[in-house]
Amino acid sequence: MKKLQFFQLVFFAVFFVSGSVHAQILKDFFNNSEYPTVYLGIDFSKAKLINDPMANTIDIKNRLYGSINDVTVYEAKKYDIGKAFHKSMVSSDLSGVKKRIEKINSEDILSQNSDDFSRLKESDIHAVVKGLDLGKQKEGVGVLFVMEAMRKMEKNNGAAVWLVLIDMHSKKVLLTKRYEEKAAGFGFRNMWVSPIKATLNDIEKNYSNLKKEYGE
Repeated sequence: MKKLQFFQLVFFAVFFVSGSVHAQILKDFFNNSEYPTVYLGIDFSKAKLINDPMANTIDIKNRLYGSINDVTVYEAKKYDIGKAFHKSMVSSDLSGVKKRIEKINSEDILSQNSDDFSRLKESDIHAVVKGLDLGKQKEGVGVLFVMEAMRKMEKNNGAAVWLVLIDMHSKKVLLTKRYEEKAAGFGFRNMWVSPIKATLNDIEKNYSNLKKEYGE
């Protein structure tokens, strides 16, 4: 019994210290414009495309998911991670999400179930991060978007997107926040990258609230 109590105390002590460290990392991230930050891209491994039965899922997997990720880097002024998070400089590493795209089963992309728009929990997001290759950079905070669902509607297309902040050193999730955004644009790539732009706009607009909640 004493041994059990000892190990329980050790576990809670480690848990408390770990939580304190991660809280401090978030505080430093939100209060330091030069904090090392790396953009990790958009993870589509859990994404469902709802109400679009004629979509070419092979092309979506093999070309379009990668193209959506690329445009967020190639058009960095439009998809400005640094501006959204008040950072003077942000590096990018899309290698992890692109490896993930290769493993997606194209037959799993489509859905006719409207409930798939809001099916993921925080534990699912943690599992996504756990299986993601973060590359060689082991310093700073990683910014990842996890696409939950893309829903086609006659007049109101929309997407569910999770913002995830990751401690690059420990690979622990520091923050998850879910956004629902409208989608617009001509063609698959432009339509479904637009919610990422909208999410970044929301982050920038409400940055002071995020900073107040996690940075103080």
